[in-house]
Amino acid sequence: MAFLSARLDQIKPSPTIAMTTRAAELKAEGRDIIALSAGEPDFDTPETIRDAAKTAIDAGHTRYTPVDGTASLKRAIAAKFARENGLDYAPSQITVGTGGKQILYNALMATLDQGDEVIIPAPYWVSYPDMVLLAGGTPVVLPCPADQGFRLTPEALEAAITPRTKWLILNSPSNPSGAGYDRASMKALTDVLLRHPQVWVLADDIYEHLVFDGFEFCTPAQIEPRLKDRVLTMNGVSKSYAMTGWRIGYGAGPQALIKAMAMLQSQSTSNPCSVSQYAAEAALEGPQDYIRDSRAVFQRRRDLVVAGLNACPGLDCPVPQGAFYVYPSIAGLIGTVSRSGRRIDSDEDFANALLDEEGVAVVFGAAFGLSPHFRVSYATSDERLTEAVARIRRFCEGCNSA
Repeated sequence: MAFLSARLDQIKPSPTIAMTTRAAELKAEGRDIIALSAGEPDFDTPETIRDAAKTAIDAGHTRYTPVDGTASLKRAIAAKFARENGLDYAPSQITVGTGGKQILYNALMATLDQGDEVIIPAPYWVSYPDMVLLAGGTPVVLPCPADQGFRLTPEALEAAITPRTKWLILNSPSNPSGAGYDRASMKALTDVLLRHPQVWVLADDIYEHLVFDGFEFCTPAQIEPRLKDRVLTMNGVSKSYAMTGWRIGYGAGPQALIKAMAMLQSQSTSNPCSVSQYAAEAALEGPQDYIRDSRAVFQRRRDLVVAGLNACPGLDCPVPQGAFYVYPSIAGLIGTVSRSGRRIDSDEDFANALLDEEGVAVVFGAAFGLSPHFRVSYATSDERLTEAVARIRRFCEGCNSA
């Protein structure tokens, strides 16, 4: 009898974490490494939020809380949804977990039975398919190439829905492409979903506030109120407020689903960190100027990176609407050989050779379900980005036909 569960054979370690770990190991060996693989803001958590956490500690708020969030945090989340998204949720329709990832995982574990299908547009965040598999479901991956803006079309969605379809996972703006759905494109998808009442929507809105060039964020339940009773709207404080390590995510949806997710959480992690919950409450209720200021910095960095990568031979880098990633194509480099003799037959070959030869860590596109691409996170300083782009250009210039 095998000791490890067979379910582990269905999943793989996170490629983003693997690449970040490898970059850290090379850096520890003395290599000059620029890591553009992690999706984490490089700013400090705003001072007002840190002060709220210190106050919570001093006040003794270091004990267990209700399993899926304090009443005061749930009220702050409900106020955020009403204020920013025009969505009315009672605290009983809100759940808080240890990061957005747990909200997604709880929802899938609480709802999927063996063989239930989950539609996942590609490129996708690397954890979606593995979470579906762990829950016993079947990922149905729909390629969304650059020529359709990395966005799912209503025609493709309609064709993919079967009697076993239970969820559509929709991430806007997207990790890894930065693509966002405007109101018209979102409405086109919700129109399809209205015709299929068995399909629920898992809206991953974690990059809601990181949008550029006047792009107007929207979320499915906001665009089509008739879908609200089968939408789980997930969000969190990690990206918008530079609070990745605080591990607070939240979701809002029908009370029966929220109750089921809370029951699951009660037998796994129990409550999120008490101090982090008070910090998240301060983030949602306090000054929001940090979001405006950080958005301007990220847009400047986006423009720097897009222009630099589009000047590299063999690369084509679309301009994203949001998040802090770009997802350039390396189609023009497939079949070439790098300066050191490494053959580039895939985006994984490209990413490994780039790290070894130039010390730049990126994540290969196959990890996100759509090749030949790679993902760059521009959540680092302008100086490091400028140097990284120069190294990538030098690498591309050194690639010649085999």
